[in-house]
Amino acid sequence: MSDDTQRDEAAQASSRGIGTDEWVAQHEQRIATSTGPLGAIGRWWLGLPRGFQWIIPLAIALLIPFATSNDYIIRIGVNLGLFLLLVIGLNLTVGYAGLLDLGFVAFYGFGAYMYAFVASPQFGIHWPTWLAIPMVIIVTGLFGLALGTPSRRLSGDYLAIATLFFGQMFLVLAVSSDAVQFPWMDEPIDVTGGANGITNVDPFAFFGFTFSSVTSYYFLLLGLIVVGVVATLRIHSSRQGLAWRAMGEDALAAQHMTIPPVRMKLLAFAVGAAVAGLAGSVFASVQLGVFPSTFKLPLLIMLYAALILGGMGSVPGLVVGAIIMVVLPEVLRFPDYSNWLFFIVLILGVVMTLKRWKPILAVFAATTAIGFAANGIFLALGVPYLTTAEWAEGPLAPVLGAWVFMPEDRTLYGNIAFVVLLFAIAWMTTRSHRTRLIALPFVLWLAVFTWEVRLLIEPSVTRQLLIGALLIILMATRPQGLFGKPRVEVL
Repeated sequence: MSDDTQRDEAAQASSRGIGTDEWVAQHEQRIATSTGPLGAIGRWWLGLPRGFQWIIPLAIALLIPFATSNDYIIRIGVNLGLFLLLVIGLNLTVGYAGLLDLGFVAFYGFGAYMYAFVASPQFGIHWPTWLAIPMVIIVTGLFGLALGTPSRRLSGDYLAIATLFFGQMFLVLAVSSDAVQFPWMDEPIDVTGGANGITNVDPFAFFGFTFSSVTSYYFLLLGLIVVGVVATLRIHSSRQGLAWRAMGEDALAAQHMTIPPVRMKLLAFAVGAAVAGLAGSVFASVQLGVFPSTFKLPLLIMLYAALILGGMGSVPGLVVGAIIMVVLPEVLRFPDYSNWLFFIVLILGVVMTLKRWKPILAVFAATTAIGFAANGIFLALGVPYLTTAEWAEGPLAPVLGAWVFMPEDRTLYGNIAFVVLLFAIAWMTTRSHRTRLIALPFVLWLAVFTWEVRLLIEPSVTRQLLIGALLIILMATRPQGLFGKPRVEVL
């Protein structure tokens, strides 16, 4: 039986409706995904001992500061470390316990402000680091417990709304608490610095060593991440972790198995908040200041996107998801790098989808032919265009300049192509495998045209669009995330 026939049968089986087991129906398709060179690499990696799977990326991370002296790259590593600490804490609350906490970023901000209160000129307090950090962790954990207590009987959307309000309330208080009047004081005092935040925060200092460089914080965060990952792996199979995961799957069933859901929920809030508080204190120290604009809703969306992308409850998934969500936007800031990344991802996506070399070569040949044909059509219609020297840059310029038609009005034609591309992708998801294979070259050319004409010239918008498209495609093809546990669904 051919691969096409197997895929068609799996698609038919998964669309039969009520009583159809989608996971079983797609058995042959899942087996097919593990063939070929990529499948061999995946099997080799999974065959390695678990320790080596963690030691290899850790060794690469340790070598980065020695391989480059670029402060920008080290700074990205520090931002990734902070982001990863937050994802580790969010994974305990959302990925394990299943609590939709939309106020999680407030704990991050609370920890940052608490450290700034006791280690800056704001109140003239300069606690030693060994005393300030435990205090921040404990107080932030208690703060999470205080939030969880009134919402302990809430779940789902109700819990999300309550915690979202808490997060927004924290942001409003952080901005407006620059002139607080206490009853026992004659003059109002500045608590949070308002929109300007708190500056001149003390750097970390342990046993006479002061963290005075970005590289020192990079290694500090790397050590904290190792501790966090090891702790998460231990929690995953512990009694506490099993209770959280059972509650996350079905709180009612967990309660019938004698698991106390209220106590588990409060503990999840407290532990997740404590981890966020630790990350906040490191953030305040490495930035030498705290600013309320950092703790807005976009950061929360990025954290959830990383968790969903990697897979809820998966430790390797949260690491990979965090790396993608932090590194990808930075790469997209530079047109040359983003161009290479776009074409590499596009080619790999086609290879991983089709898997066999004959259809892969046929699709790429057809895409190339469509590009040259589109050039002829645009020229025949008399559309004004830019020459290669006017728009094409970088090592790909000679190829792209001869293949991609660049109209003078890039905004108009780019917007039209973007809308058509969205409709084409949506239409393809409802077609059979053979129809999708026939339409794929046109969609690929349209994607390249849209990228070069419109998206490449606006990196800030492109980053958001590509991250959103990545999540949508992943949810449509792999709802459990990259490393999440697949489930049997009866549709």
